[in-house]
Amino acid sequence: MLNIRTERLILRNFRETDGPALYSYLHNPRSSCFFSLRLSDEVAASAEAKKRSTDNNYIAVCLKANDELIGDLFAMPEEDALSVGWNFNPNFAGQGYAFEAAHALFTYLFDERHARRLYAYVEDTNQPSQRLCQKLGMRLEGTFVEFVSFMKNEYGQPVYENTMQYALLRREWSTFQAGSVLKTE
Repeated sequence: MLNIRTERLILRNFRETDGPALYSYLHNPRSSCFFSLRLSDEVAASAEAKKRSTDNNYIAVCLKANDELIGDLFAMPEEDALSVGWNFNPNFAGQGYAFEAAHALFTYLFDERHARRLYAYVEDTNQPSQRLCQKLGMRLEGTFVEFVSFMKNEYGQPVYENTMQYALLRREWSTFQAGSVLKTE
């Protein structure tokens, strides 16, 4: 059972009772990559929370003060790396929660699970996630032009998006962490 604590947050496994909070941000996802996760109602949200409660790849991000679910992270094994990502309730945007949670997750993945490489796909229109990747020390590896489609246009044709890939190796994380400590002293 995952239980990571930061200054303001708890990263834990999902619980079945997280359904209503999950619905609050997945009934109308802001980022197109989460359109396929759109929840139609609270019954669907409860079923999704129940499904995630049995899957260690999805991590609930909750406020430490009251255990309120404010977003989630994921870390999906892919060959010899982990695909990482985040999705937060927009009501909690701009407060540094995504960075605090992702930083704690990266530390856990590199230190405890001995990950060799983390990577994240980010749409070229998603500036907040691009900034978060950069703030976490990830480097841009490239942009896949018209890589994937999450929606269709008014004629039913797929709309393909450009997708950026950011990545970070364990040795880069160690160097990044050392530099972060030096900057704060």
